[in-house]
Amino acid sequence: MSNQGRIRIGISGWQYPRWRGDFYPVGLPHVRELTYAAERFSSVELNGSFYSLQRASSYRRWHDATPEDFVFAVKGGRYVTHLKRLRDVETALANFFASGVLHLGRKLGPFLWQLPERVTYDADVLDAFLAQLPSTAGGVAALAARHDAKVADPFFEPADPSMPVRHAVEVRHPSFKTPGFYDLLHARGVSCVLADSAGRWPALDVVTAPFEYVRLHGHTELYTSRYADRTLEQWADRCRSAASAGRDVYVYFDNDAHGHAPHDAMRLADALGVLAAGYPD
Repeated sequence: MSNQGRIRIGISGWQYPRWRGDFYPVGLPHVRELTYAAERFSSVELNGSFYSLQRASSYRRWHDATPEDFVFAVKGGRYVTHLKRLRDVETALANFFASGVLHLGRKLGPFLWQLPERVTYDADVLDAFLAQLPSTAGGVAALAARHDAKVADPFFEPADPSMPVRHAVEVRHPSFKTPGFYDLLHARGVSCVLADSAGRWPALDVVTAPFEYVRLHGHTELYTSRYADRTLEQWADRCRSAASAGRDVYVYFDNDAHGHAPHDAMRLADALGVLAAGYPD
């Protein structure tokens, strides 16, 4: 059906030594790990961008190492979310967007903005931040052009300036569990991340955008536990329901501590009958 949403199942990051010899075959060159993962998933969450500005050449390399239909979710920098706490971030956002994200081209998926647990809901601060987030690749380029000298090799030339750009916000303080927060996201078309964190942080299951963004950090033990078959079936039902309503769904497994993430992601994809390309089998 033309209004059927698309489901993408993936992993949060792909460079984990513990996965070598388990998910990754023994002897697989480290530079081939992204390609190997991209043959099994339709998306990955790029989380190195959270810790520091990445090089434009890295984004280009990641683009070239993945299939045409692959998508990267890009995690926003912690300088914006954790250090600046969303305040006075125009230059920080410009630097982030100028660092090379547009090299991903059509493979650029949602930007994830994860707030730390200590940040509480402030409607004015959040609305001012959301107002700065570009909704098109052309908007990304326009903001990126205001970068400063911290970006050594800026790149902000969109292949298609009209390409839509999506954003999702993950919060970790219970003060965000309020209609005002959901209304702000809805007004900007920003997705409220549904995070499963073994009860550590709020699980906000509220639709605020034409797409849904799910992060599975571990159902019974944060970052560590394996997902049971029954729990994955419940998530599969959740994904089917959203897709049937016409919403795209992005699901990323972050229970990587014992290497469960890629295996659980493949099990969920199998339960949904989703191929690597992200289409129903």
